[in-house]
Amino acid sequence: MAAVPKIDQEPWIDVDWTAFDPWRIQSVRHHLQDHPLLRLDELVALAQRLEAQGSVRTHSDSAKAGTPFNSAPELFPNAASSVDTLRNLANAQAWMSLLNIQKDPLYRTLVREVLDELQPEIDARDPGMSYRGGWIFVTSPRAVTPYHFDAEHNFILQVQGRKRVYVWPHDDQEVASEHARDLFHLSHERYLLRWRDAFRERAHVFDLQPGQGAYMPSTSPHMVENGDGASVTVSFTYYTDSTREKARLHAGHGALRKLGLQPPHIGQSGLSDSLGALLLKLRGDYRGKVAHACDEYAEEAA
Repeated sequence: MAAVPKIDQEPWIDVDWTAFDPWRIQSVRHHLQDHPLLRLDELVALAQRLEAQGSVRTHSDSAKAGTPFNSAPELFPNAASSVDTLRNLANAQAWMSLLNIQKDPLYRTLVREVLDELQPEIDARDPGMSYRGGWIFVTSPRAVTPYHFDAEHNFILQVQGRKRVYVWPHDDQEVASEHARDLFHLSHERYLLRWRDAFRERAHVFDLQPGQGAYMPSTSPHMVENGDGASVTVSFTYYTDSTREKARLHAGHGALRKLGLQPPHIGQSGLSDSLGALLLKLRGDYRGKVAHACDEYAEEAA
C-alpha cells in the first residue's frame, strides 16, 4: 500500500499549546482513528513484517498491574502468532505491541508526518527532538498493561475501543523512587518499580475512546486497563535535549549506586553529577547508547 496523502489541513493531533509543558501530563485529541494504515488488514500485514524482525512483544491477559513489565512475556506467554492474535483479537486473551513501527518504510512515513507537525511547537519549548518512534498496541478485552515507565516523551492515542490510562508525574517519588529511575536509565531495568493499588488515588486518569489521547513526559509511570472490547492504540515518542540530559544524570547516579554510594537526587550535587558522568565515560555500552539517542529515528525496543 502506498503512503496515504493527507486530505485536509487539520492537524493529526490537537494540542493546547498555550497550556503545554513538556514535563506535565495533559489530555489531547487526534484525527488518526480512520487512518488507512491503522485498519485491521494493514495492521495484520505490518505485524507479519515486524514479527519476522523480532519486533513484536506480547503476553496473555493473565498479566496484572503489578506484573513486572520486563518479564510479562515470559511469565504469561501468548502462544499465538501476531497475525492470529490480531485476526481474533476479541477472543485472543492477549496484549500485543508492534514495536518501532518506524523501522517499516511505510509506517515511517506516518511517524514522520505526525511528529513533523508537532515539532515546531515542541522545539519552541523543548528543543532537540530525536530518536522518533511509533508503537501500536492491540489489546483483547480487559487486558492490562503492567505498571512501568519509559524513557521517551509520549503521545498515546486511542484508535479503536476504550481503555483507562493511569499516569503519574515523572517526579512523583511516592510511586517511583529516584533509585528506580537511576537504575532504569543506566540499564533499562524496571524491577524497582513496585505496584501498589493505592497508587490509583494519585494518578491522572484518562478514559480514552477513539479520537482521544494523552501526553506523558519521559519516565512518567503508567498503567493501562483495557475496556470490554478489543482495542487499538498508537503512540508517537521521541527524545529531546532535556530527556537526554536527565537520562545522563540518572544513569551516572545509577553507576554510583552500583559502587554502593547513595547519591542525592539529580541536580542537587554538582560533585555527584560529575562523578557519575566520569563513571559513564568508562562504560563503552553507555557511550554507544548516548550516541544513538541523537539519531533521528529509534531503532531499539523499549
